Amino acid sequence: MRALTAFVMAALGLAPLGQLQALELNQQFDLQITPKLLSDYRSSGISQTLGDPALQLDVLLAHASGLYAGVWSSNVEYGYDWEQDDDYGTRQEVDYYAGYYWQIDDDLSLDLYYNSYSYPGEGQFNGADVYLTLDAYGFFIGGKHSADVDESSSSYFAGYRTQLPLEIGLELKAENVDYKDKVFFNKDWIRGQEDYNNWSIGLQREMLGVNWGASYVDTDLSQAECMSYMGYDDLCSATLVFSASQTF
Repeated sequence: MRALTAFVMAALGLAPLGQLQALELNQQFDLQITPKLLSDYRSSGISQTLGDPALQLDVLLAHASGLYAGVWSSNVEYGYDWEQDDDYGTRQEVDYYAGYYWQIDDDLSLDLYYNSYSYPGEGQFNGADVYLTLDAYGFFIGGKHSADVDESSSSYFAGYRTQLPLEIGLELKAENVDYKDKVFFNKDWIRGQEDYNNWSIGLQREMLGVNWGASYVDTDLSQAECMSYMGYDDLCSATLVFSASQTF
């Protein structure tokens, strides 16, 4: 309860930004800055902060043609490095991305972008992604290919977005992530698998000038499989993630 109260109080700190709008540099360029506070940073269903809160910042420069580029950052926490017998040295993720958003018509759009991610102090985690997402009439499907120093992976996802009564946004999403190698093992390290599934159900509404969100996030990884991959057995299980953000 104390943690949730602290989260709400911190999120209300964004409220004074509520009257700010995207900065139109000229008729061709817009600059958008989005700070975001989350109760947990989950990537494809797995916590990147050991279940602790995350503060993120996204700075996006968009062109009227649909081209865009930006920088995104978040705190991370990976805990103990068993191979080095020490804590991981990184506390931050920094992403640089560029892409093209094509609004085909009112109900159809295509988004393609390249994302390079880095972790100061732990270069072995650095890598890059290529994303492609098609939105049509509220439904969306897409894929991602990722490659870092030690491994590559691909994922495929699908979902649906709609507006509920009271101006509440709903998003449903399911994803399969495949690492192309056995990285998730059972308790005895005898049986391994290459892929896993994750899903989320999210609600969002703007109040007091802040975009508030709540999502149920889960994976099909067992505690043993999570332990074998992340070094902790409680970072892949079901949780509620609360968020607050403001774009200006």
